[in-house]
Amino acid sequence: MTGHAKPQNPDDFLLNYDDNEVRIAAEFLSNWLPFLARGLCQSCTHTISHSIRSLNTERDAAVSTPSIDCKEDSANCSARSDWIAKDGADNYGDDDDTHSLGSWKDEADRLSEQTVEASSTSEVLNSSARQQSPRFKKSWADMAMEDELAAEEDNEDSNGLVEANDSFSEGTSVAVAKPKVALSRDQREYIRFSGVQRKKDFICLERINGKLVNIVDGLELHKAVFSAAEQKRIVSYVEELEEMGRNGKLKSRTYTAPQKWMRGKGRITLQFGCCYNYATDKRGNPPGILKAEIVDPLPHLFKVMIKRLVWWHVLPPFCVPDSCIVNIYEEGDCIPPHIDNHEFVRPFCTVSFLSECDILFGSNLKIAGPGEFEGAFAIPLPLGSVLVLNGNGADVAKHCIPAVPSRRISITFRRMDETKRPIGYTPEPDLQGLQPLLDEEERFRKDNASRNRRASRRPGDGRESRIDRGRGLASENPNPRYSGRTRQGPPNRRRFQSNLEY
Repeated sequence: MTGHAKPQNPDDFLLNYDDNEVRIAAEFLSNWLPFLARGLCQSCTHTISHSIRSLNTERDAAVSTPSIDCKEDSANCSARSDWIAKDGADNYGDDDDTHSLGSWKDEADRLSEQTVEASSTSEVLNSSARQQSPRFKKSWADMAMEDELAAEEDNEDSNGLVEANDSFSEGTSVAVAKPKVALSRDQREYIRFSGVQRKKDFICLERINGKLVNIVDGLELHKAVFSAAEQKRIVSYVEELEEMGRNGKLKSRTYTAPQKWMRGKGRITLQFGCCYNYATDKRGNPPGILKAEIVDPLPHLFKVMIKRLVWWHVLPPFCVPDSCIVNIYEEGDCIPPHIDNHEFVRPFCTVSFLSECDILFGSNLKIAGPGEFEGAFAIPLPLGSVLVLNGNGADVAKHCIPAVPSRRISITFRRMDETKRPIGYTPEPDLQGLQPLLDEEERFRKDNASRNRRASRRPGDGRESRIDRGRGLASENPNPRYSGRTRQGPPNRRRFQSNLEY
């Protein structure tokens, strides 16, 4: 490229960011590639495209961006590439609603009154940990929350556009983008909902009371429920709540941080909606929901998550969660084998963040060592996924989380038995009456029923139907003015005959 600076090795720069931030940046820049390539020739645009795609490689690996010299002057470079970005740049108007989820951003921006709002400029709580890390001021999460779904729509067949990253996959031609199809918020919500991957056919047979039983029947794994940007926002908010609890800004039983007296023991927990007693405490209270203890109510962002779980067919509308527990694992922390107390109704679910791990199931889980367990069945929990526990998977098989290899956060949403709710509990008004979105089959069935109703109300249009209606009208109305008009025929014909007589 004459007069254009060649790209430098980005390794040192990328080391300032973690893998999650780099991945979000790659998605963001890929979405805006048509605009960034305006005024550049094919060679220059190829170089930029390759640089963006290289962000998806490991940050510690050597990233080599091909140096393609531009043999055009600035004028020709601009003229030859106008067609590359013409359509793409016009697709980003001020009127485009680019929220990543229907009402996600509108509701998630309004955090609970007990916390400071997370603004679009990433002004999070004034914790020292946040202030010592200036890279959070870039707030890739807030930027990607605005544009992420629009980028996904650009990369899918739903709007007819060609993927920006694949535009130069051959290195010899550029794919021309088709005009962008404007989608409503509900349509974009439905696209995300349709992309959720669901697995409900887990099988693990064990002999229970002399009979073979599928101990994991009722388990469901829903992947891609929360995107990378949404995960980042949720994790950031959980860390804010952790800091508030550490500083005594939450109710005493909301935040618990026991001392780590051995490997696997001492994970931090945050409880909202109710206080659950894991074991008999010093006061003699048995395991279960403590009716006399008060914890903080569900944060607003968590209620937004609950709404999505119901809307997206992850949890049924008759079992909307009214409480949750947040588990914050450090390396080596675990959850021992257990079956959730039946003071929480079924189903319930857990959402995974920060790092993947396995959850073990079995009617007889064995302890292999501190934080180590052996079980008959393991399910990997991907980031942003939701595991629903119901049936045998919740009541027959025990489950546990072995010692995690790195920091992990999980949020378990559960609904309390109405007879076990704390004294003075008040249901959340904005979680009442939630209904799931209609899937394709339900939409088709509803449309057919609507068309059938309209058809049954519409009178017949055939000749026989018109004759029958005329006969019925004559029999029901013997008045001559009705029967006379029927004999004389249409008024136009009568006027024509009268003119002939003159």
